[in-house]
Amino acid sequence: MLQVSHQSHPLLCALAAAVAWPAVRAARRRYTAGALGESRGSLQVLGDWMVLLGVLAVLRTAVGEVAEPSSALAGLAWAPLLTTVCRRVTYHRLIAARREAHAVRRVLVIGEPGAADHVVGHLASRTEHAYVVVGVVPVGSAKLECGAPVTERLGALAPAAHADDAAAVLRAAHEHSAELVLVAPGPRLPAERLRRLSWRLHDAGLPVALLPGLIDVQVSRIGLDATAGLLVLHIAPPVRHGVQVGLKTALDKTGAALGLVLLAPLFCVVAAAIRLTSPGPAFHRQVRCGQHRTHFTMWKFRTMVADAEARKAELERTGANEHDGLMFKMRRDPRITAVGRFLRRCSLDELPQLVNVLRGEMSLVGPRPPLPEEVDHYDETALRRLAVKPGLTGLWQVSGRSDLSWDETLALDLRYVDNWSLAGDLDVMARTVRAVVDGRGAY
Repeated sequence: MLQVSHQSHPLLCALAAAVAWPAVRAARRRYTAGALGESRGSLQVLGDWMVLLGVLAVLRTAVGEVAEPSSALAGLAWAPLLTTVCRRVTYHRLIAARREAHAVRRVLVIGEPGAADHVVGHLASRTEHAYVVVGVVPVGSAKLECGAPVTERLGALAPAAHADDAAAVLRAAHEHSAELVLVAPGPRLPAERLRRLSWRLHDAGLPVALLPGLIDVQVSRIGLDATAGLLVLHIAPPVRHGVQVGLKTALDKTGAALGLVLLAPLFCVVAAAIRLTSPGPAFHRQVRCGQHRTHFTMWKFRTMVADAEARKAELERTGANEHDGLMFKMRRDPRITAVGRFLRRCSLDELPQLVNVLRGEMSLVGPRPPLPEEVDHYDETALRRLAVKPGLTGLWQVSGRSDLSWDETLALDLRYVDNWSLAGDLDVMARTVRAVVDGRGAY
């Protein structure tokens, strides 16, 4: 009688895992053109790894034990780690290629002149996406001069008259070698006209994409449903409660406590340097606005002269503010001390805010905490950035800091507030190290 051997076969296990891992990734469509190199979060890799364990468990049951569980898990632990590293490298190479106008899809935009202009401007303002607009077809019976500003910037001739004239759209797509037709629906392009147009485009082999009008909503928050023949787009609300929020709070408290203990010697050195080089206290306390507009006292190392707040009003009167928004920023602020300039360059002045994090007034990651007088001038859109706790670091700090305009700063904060996730926080923390070393925008 043939007996199945239950001896350990490490090489066989390694070969099975080496074949199963890319097979699992391929089955979950990780290597498609629309997914390869795109940033979708590290939790996706962990999910694939769990599927791999299930596949290998089935194989082990079918053919007999090929390795001890402990040795198998030790070997397979490298799979998600190496895959994550490769994904990050591929992602950065893809973004660099797109900045040089490589690895992009040629897009023909269809929409009313105003909507088309907005779409073209929005796509042109960023370089990390896969679309390059090569032409625009105006919707309806709009006069040609309505579409001229869009087409002049593109250097492309807009075909005439009606976007539902499939012949005109196909002619424009052929002339500009478009690979995708991007449609911005509006009153002049209702569902039935869009349906007929999509039939003709699909019959000609051209894919069609629709813009729902949403901005900065992550794919993970979107779901699709078909109800009575209607396509329904479901948008999940931002995460404000639950396990992830509890984990964030635990991470904040633990990280702040460890940071204060480990950095205590550095705090002493910095405090002594400040006291010895300029008169005044080592720490600077300032009232800021936190979550839901709650006031709290924020701690920082003092980087300016002791009467900096009194001198700010005079600088504002002379037009010294170099920022276009509500924040006051100067590249060569005369109030900053020599030690303070070094602290800001290395972001060491922010470290005392770990006390605020430990007290629950701030988080390790979040929007920049604004001054009360800044918040007094906020509109409804800007007030939404106070829906979460302010952070010691955040998208603003890792994306250019003071070099960013107010509109760019607000857009980053709203993107964080609406799309927050624990994996996103971990990513920002990792990027903070590079931002501190780079020092761009730190003044």
